[in-house]
Amino acid sequence: MRNASSASRPSQSAEDYLERIQELMEGKGYARVVDIASSLKVKQASVTSMVQKLAEQGYINYEKYRGLILTDKGRAVAHRIQQRHATLSRFFSLFGLDAETQQADIEGIEHHLSPDTVACLADLAAFFENNPAVLEKFTKSRGKARRG
Repeated sequence: MRNASSASRPSQSAEDYLERIQELMEGKGYARVVDIASSLKVKQASVTSMVQKLAEQGYINYEKYRGLILTDKGRAVAHRIQQRHATLSRFFSLFGLDAETQQADIEGIEHHLSPDTVACLADLAAFFENNPAVLEKFTKSRGKARRG
């Protein structure tokens, strides 16, 4: 069950935008509407609309000549999303899934997991990393279950 604070969380789409803005800022030092549209494969008008909503909600500011800047609130959300994404990637990579499958699965579930669930997955990933024999046994049992 989601807690009451989930109502104040940004939408899945808004989270995707905040994550992408953060990635662009980390990679290029700035994020422009055209860059966001290109990387998310959406129209610039859609980005402009979302940017306005994110600004109204206090997640971003527009700075002339610098483009979009995440506020502290926006950076906190983007960081949380990036951490969640990294945890899921770490977890799925343990099982030998190809990168394309991992990415599609992560994008499909990352917005639906509670912080507690993500923490459990991080702990489980750490457990498997610290117990490679257990991971190997699990991996072998999966193969037998598929063949059986």
